[in-house]
Amino acid sequence: MPQPADLRKLAPGLAAVAVAVLAGFLLHRVAAGIPVLTAAVVLGLLAGNIPGPAALAAGSWRPGIALAAKRFLRLGIVLLGLKVSLVDIAGLGWISVGLVIALVGFSFAATWFICRLFRLPGEESVLVAAGFSICGVSAVGAVAAARAVPAERTAVPAAMVTLCGTLAIAVLPLLSGMLGLSPDTFGFLTGASVHDVGQVVATAQTAGPAALALAVVVKLVRVLMLAPVSALAGLDHRRRSEGTGTYPPLVPLFVAGFLAAVALRTSGVLPSGVLDVAAGLQEVLFAAALFGLGVSVNLRQLARTGGPAVAASLVSWSLIVSGALILAVLLVPAG
Repeated sequence: MPQPADLRKLAPGLAAVAVAVLAGFLLHRVAAGIPVLTAAVVLGLLAGNIPGPAALAAGSWRPGIALAAKRFLRLGIVLLGLKVSLVDIAGLGWISVGLVIALVGFSFAATWFICRLFRLPGEESVLVAAGFSICGVSAVGAVAAARAVPAERTAVPAAMVTLCGTLAIAVLPLLSGMLGLSPDTFGFLTGASVHDVGQVVATAQTAGPAALALAVVVKLVRVLMLAPVSALAGLDHRRRSEGTGTYPPLVPLFVAGFLAAVALRTSGVLPSGVLDVAAGLQEVLFAAALFGLGVSVNLRQLARTGGPAVAASLVSWSLIVSGALILAVLLVPAG
């Protein structure tokens, strides 16, 4: 339990995080086209790079912001599990579920390969691949924990998945109109290619309730891959680091919490009111975490060296959208 002295150190940063989260929600309320999570990242970038706030972020705000970037993200991942019902997923049919899982594998491998071609440093290739193929910043955080990547080094991958997920909200409806996709086909495409659950909802709802319902279920198949992919990433990290000392757990505790939350949601014992509160709290926690991660991005350095990350992300997302579109056209009946 934190001591009073620890709480005093955390208070300034947590207060800054709270103000930023509130500002993000207000921006979204004023302009619905601005997702809360995107607003949080942008506010974090501003706070970490404008001289006055940047000095505070590197000083008295630092402990609280670091707590938000790491711990709040992990709590949000646990609550994400309450959105995943295995009953709903089974309703897709096992062939569709299997093909969506195959698409996750293809997306991860292709994104990793593209990021390596663009020479992204350190673990960024694995983190971007996880975020793009599974569930955005949640997957970035889970795989980072399994591979012992410090939270501050997840900032650029988190920013890239947020950028492309936000781009999807504008681009995919335009693409659907150009191709004349049915609502169900568009919903499948959205669920199979957009990163964050909130971004999936924002994109799919433009085509109506049928598209939204299918998009969410398809997306949840991808979200369910969070645990096995993070475990495989951890196994690979152990193999590469054999003999170098201690290792993080294969399945971090918060990922085990995510699986427990999935089981709880599937059981059907939680009333809809509790699930709604949990979903709202999850968005607050993710917004706080993304603000904290945004603060740690140095825009000058990103401008000098971040071109490859942006290029790799855009190429990867375009490839994922193409694969998801092919799958959607093949699996969803016309009409």
